[in-house]
Amino acid sequence: MEAVLFFAAALGALGGAVGVVVLRNPFYGVLALIVHLFSLAVLFLLLTAAFVAAAQVVVYAGAVMVLYVFVVAYIGGDTEPLGDSIPGQKFLAPLLGAALFVELSIAVLGSSLLALGTHGPNVNPGFGNPAAIGHLLLERFLLAFEASSILLLLAAVGAVVLAGRQGTPEAGQGAAGGSSKHSSEAPAERFEDPPAAPSPAGGGA
Repeated sequence: MEAVLFFAAALGALGGAVGVVVLRNPFYGVLALIVHLFSLAVLFLLLTAAFVAAAQVVVYAGAVMVLYVFVVAYIGGDTEPLGDSIPGQKFLAPLLGAALFVELSIAVLGSSLLALGTHGPNVNPGFGNPAAIGHLLLERFLLAFEASSILLLLAAVGAVVLAGRQGTPEAGQGAAGGSSKHSSEAPAERFEDPPAAPSPAGGGA
C-alpha cells in the first residue's frame, strides 16, 4: 500500500511541476502548483514527517496559494504572457532547464540509487517534530530558509510591478484620447462662438 501511495504521490508531484511550466494560463498554473504541493505533503507523510506535511498543506498549499490566486486575479489571467517579450528567452530557457535536469539527475544517481539495496535510513522517534524542524531550519539550513523567504517576497513585489506596468498603457491611452478629443473639439467651439455685438459708438455714428 505504501508503494502504491508513493508512486501515486510521485506522479502527482511530477505532473504538477510539469503543468506549472507547460500551462500558458496563469490560473491553471497555480492549480497545478497546488496539486504538486499536496503530492509533496503525501511524500512527507510517508517519510514520517507529519509536521512538515501539515505545514506544506496549511502554509504553502493554503496561504501562499491563496496569495498567488489573488495576484493572478489582480494581473489578469486572460492577457498574453509577459515572458514572451523577454529577448532571448526562447533560447535561454531550454538551456537552463537542461542544465537543471542534468544537475538533478547527477544528484539522484549519486545518492538515492545507492540506497536501493539497503533497508533505508534509521528514523529516530523524534524525527519530524517541531523541535527538530526548527533546529534544522535555524541552524543547518538557515541560508536556504532565508533565501526562500526573500524569493517569495520578490515574487510578490514583482507581481505588483507587472500589474502596474500593465495598467500604465491604458491610462496613457485614456489621457491621449482625452487630449485629442479636446483638441478636436476646440476648433469647433471656436468657430461656433456667436459674433460680437456692435459697439454703441459705432451704431450712433
